[in-house]
Amino acid sequence: MTFEHVSLPQRVLFGTGKAAENLALEVSRLGASRVMLIASSSLMPVGERITAGIGVALSYDDVAPHVPIDKAVKARLAAAEHDVDLLVCVGGGSTTGLAKAIALTTGLPIVAIPTTYAGSEATNVWGLTEQSRKTTGVDDRVLPVSVIYDASLTVALPVALSVASGLNALAHCVDSMWAPRTDPINQTLAIEGIRALAVGLPAVKANPQDNEGREHALYGAYLSAVAFASAGSGMHHKICHVLGGTYNLPHAITHATVLPYVLAFNAPSAPDAEARIAAAFGSSSAVDGLNRLRASLDAPRALKDYGFDEISIPEAGRLILAAIPASNPRAVTTEALTGLLRAAWAGSVPFFEATGSRQ
Repeated sequence: MTFEHVSLPQRVLFGTGKAAENLALEVSRLGASRVMLIASSSLMPVGERITAGIGVALSYDDVAPHVPIDKAVKARLAAAEHDVDLLVCVGGGSTTGLAKAIALTTGLPIVAIPTTYAGSEATNVWGLTEQSRKTTGVDDRVLPVSVIYDASLTVALPVALSVASGLNALAHCVDSMWAPRTDPINQTLAIEGIRALAVGLPAVKANPQDNEGREHALYGAYLSAVAFASAGSGMHHKICHVLGGTYNLPHAITHATVLPYVLAFNAPSAPDAEARIAAAFGSSSAVDGLNRLRASLDAPRALKDYGFDEISIPEAGRLILAAIPASNPRAVTTEALTGLLRAAWAGSVPFFEATGSRQ
């Protein structure tokens, strides 16, 4: 067994109903006095409630999915004009992404308070979109110094979005099993993340007010992000980055829709990873376990339902193919990728291609 593993330095505070208390502790610990609060307009009241006990120099709500470069530049200028010394982001991946875009050029520290299961808060990965092309990179400056998890803050997230966001987290886990820097440590975190999400998401679906289910989902989302940050971006994420950045598809829903097709494609060529994923689902096969979970959650099924046009499949295939990691367990051809995208567009039932039997 030979591998190199890097753990990212980050403080995590986990406690339902403790967001405001934990944030005050972190602001004091970091010695900050001019906080920039970043939240969408719909979540700004939540952010203002959490930050009521600290000094906020600027409240900022100009947030958009996939972080358009013009919005990043505008936010950086605002931070400089208000002499900000700490970024506090409250929300999902778009909000965290904007905070990262500011930190990328300013070096300002981030305290992230997630309200979804996006996982961006636990990674040093940034993403920016310019002229319909999404660029991602890795830089330790964008890693939040602290993450504050509070399950009560996710209760307002509608069930359908909770499901999509949770499956996005699950995609981090699955991709981490064969991503370019995968190793036994991040694989173990990914498997535990799958177990936690497989418990938490059905509980959220059954009782949206249940904090215990949401705690499991948040815990799983954190593990998924830590695994992903270590293992790197695999085939699944390369596909979704192109679809989101180029065709402006909704982030979490795209991940939730594409995941079963990538798993079905790669599983036959990664039997050890497939067996561990299956065990985490408590199923005889990984694809069957994921399909059953998705069915119980009434998960998103087809890209055509979310604005992806069938005519765009060939172009998308060409853009994605150039980004597929050489480490992917199965060789990816233009024909195979086009077939995968067409199935995801139509919402066909994914199946384990090694046996050819539908699950």
